[in-house]
Amino acid sequence: MTVRKYLILLAVVVFGASGDVCLGRGMRDFGAVTSANWRLLLTVLWNPWVVTGICLLVLFFCSYLTALSWADLTYVLPATALSYLLMALLARVFLHENVTPGHWLGIGLITLGVGFVATGPSLTVAAHNSPQEKSGASPTQVALHKGTRGDA
Repeated sequence: MTVRKYLILLAVVVFGASGDVCLGRGMRDFGAVTSANWRLLLTVLWNPWVVTGICLLVLFFCSYLTALSWADLTYVLPATALSYLLMALLARVFLHENVTPGHWLGIGLITLGVGFVATGPSLTVAAHNSPQEKSGASPTQVALHKGTRGDA
């Protein structure tokens, strides 16, 4: 895997965790959503923490889509689980949340599981090849054939 791909996965982790923490901070300002105040929920969009969180989660989504363009979902999704570790750390530091040893153990087990998944291949090659590519056609022949079908 290239450095660029590692940076994309790092972006997924950082943007996801940071965005969630910002949303959590913004919703603390709003308070609990109840049947009495649910109609005011859209006013939370004026909170700078919520706006920042939404922007970071848009960046998360873009980097997540980028990762999915070159790797299998079964590889990318577990890799994003590393964001749990970062999110707990950020919540502890910036939101002053009490992260119990049980939480840390659970997060550690998730991270360990991610390590097992990350050691495998990132892409199932056979599933992504078209029938022409499997037939041994040259890249030019495949490109020409795709062009005649209107594929991108």
